[in-house]
Amino acid sequence: MIYRHAIGVQTHVFADLRDLLAKATPPRSGDRLAGVAAETAEQMIAARMALADVPLQQFLQEAVIPYEDDEVTRLIIDSHDAAAFAAVSSLTVGGFRDWLLSDAATPEVLQNLARGITPEMAAAVSKLMRNQDLILVAKKCEVITRFRNTIGLRGRMSVRLQPNHPFDDARGITASILDGLMLGSGDACIGINPASDDPAVLGGLVRLLDDVITRLQIPTQSCVLAHVTTTLDLMNQGCPVDLVFQSIAGTEAANLSFGIDLAILQEAYEAGLSLKRGTLGSNVMYFETGQGSALSANAHHGVDQQTCEARAYAVARDFAPLLVNSVVGFIGPEYLYDGKEIIRAGLEDHFCGKLLGLPLGVDVCYTNHAEADQDDMDNLLTLLAAAGVSFIMGVPGADDVMLNYQSTSFHDALYVRDLFGLKRAPEFDDWLRHVGLAGADFRIKGNDGLLPELASRLIA
Repeated sequence: MIYRHAIGVQTHVFADLRDLLAKATPPRSGDRLAGVAAETAEQMIAARMALADVPLQQFLQEAVIPYEDDEVTRLIIDSHDAAAFAAVSSLTVGGFRDWLLSDAATPEVLQNLARGITPEMAAAVSKLMRNQDLILVAKKCEVITRFRNTIGLRGRMSVRLQPNHPFDDARGITASILDGLMLGSGDACIGINPASDDPAVLGGLVRLLDDVITRLQIPTQSCVLAHVTTTLDLMNQGCPVDLVFQSIAGTEAANLSFGIDLAILQEAYEAGLSLKRGTLGSNVMYFETGQGSALSANAHHGVDQQTCEARAYAVARDFAPLLVNSVVGFIGPEYLYDGKEIIRAGLEDHFCGKLLGLPLGVDVCYTNHAEADQDDMDNLLTLLAAAGVSFIMGVPGADDVMLNYQSTSFHDALYVRDLFGLKRAPEFDDWLRHVGLAGADFRIKGNDGLLPELASRLIA
C-alpha cells in the first residue's frame, strides 16, 4: 500500500508500510548506512504524520517482511491475540499514542493488552513519541518474572553481576563476584560472557557459578553466555545450568547468522525447564538483543533497525524469559553514532519491550570509538531508572576488560537506587541483610570486614 502526506506544496510518497516506518524513525547512523532513513527532516515529519493516521489493523494486513519468507513474521501473525487486541483495534497509531498516555492505560490494562500488540505496532507508536512519552508509558508497564527470586516488582531494579575475565580465570572471576556482592549487585543473575568457546572451560565456569551461589546461599541465578547449542550439550552432560542464554534478532535470516532458529530455541527452552532448578518460578531463558544486529548480518530486508529490534522481542516473548537485555550501544557507532542516538534507542527498546510484555533490561553502554562518554550513560541510566527498567549491568569499574566496552558499574547501581529509592529483588535484599551487607533499611553498609569471611567460605 502506498502512503502519502503533503507539507505545503510538496507531497511525500512512501512506497509501503516498511518504507513509512523507516522514514518516520528518529535519525540514526544504522538507518543511514542501510539507505532507508529519511533524506530530510521534512520527509521524516511527513512520514510521522502519515504514520499517525495508519489504523493499527493495517499492521495485521501488511507485513514488513512477507509471511512466506520469514519465520519471525509467521510467529508474530500466528501468535497474535485478537481478543487482547480488541481493546485498541479501532485506533490509529496516533490515537494509540494518545490512549497510552491517558489514564485509561493502567498497568493492569497494559498487562492484558501485551499479547494483542505486534512488534511493528509498538515500533510505530514509539516513533511518534517524545522521550518523556516513552518513559511515562514504560513506567506503567509491570512485568514480573521468577527463577530463584522475583524480578520486576514496582519500586525495584535488579542488576546482572557481570564478572567477565579476558582469560576466564576462576580467581579473577571470583574476585569480581565478591566485589559485586559487597556492593549489592547480582540479583538479576551472575552472568559471565566467556572468552573461550571450549566446552570444558564453559562447563567449569557453570560449575564455578553454581558453587558460589550454593556456598553463599544466594537467592539468585547464574548464566554462562555461551551459544545455545553449547549450553544444550552442557545440560546433556549434567552441568548445573540455571539460565539458558542466546543472542536473538528480529528476522529469520539474522537469527540464522547467529546459528539458531525457533526450533533450536524451543528445544533449549524445554531442556531448561526439564532441569527444574528454579525454586520460585520457571522463567529459564535469558536473551540479548541490540539495534543493528540484523543490518550487521545483511539480514534486515530493508526494515529500519528499531523495527527489527522490536521484532526480536516477539521471538523472546514466545519463550517466557526471565531476562531480556538490549545491549543498546554495544555494536558501535555504525549503528548508533553518538550519545543522543544511544539514549533515544535505549528508551525506545525499553518502551517496546515492556509494552510487549517482556522483562526488559538495558545494558547502558558504548564502545570506545563512539561519540559518547560516561556522562551520556549517566543520563540514559537515570532516564531508564525513572522509566522502571527491570535490570541493568554491574561491571567492575564500568569497564569490561574482556569485551572492551564501557557499561555501568556497581556504584552506578547504588546511585540510581539512592536517587529513586529503588530496592533489589526482595529475596536478594533479605539475603544481603541476613549476611550483614545491608542494614535494616536495605542500604549497603560497606562492611569490608565481611570480605575475608565470604572469601573463606568460597575457598573452603
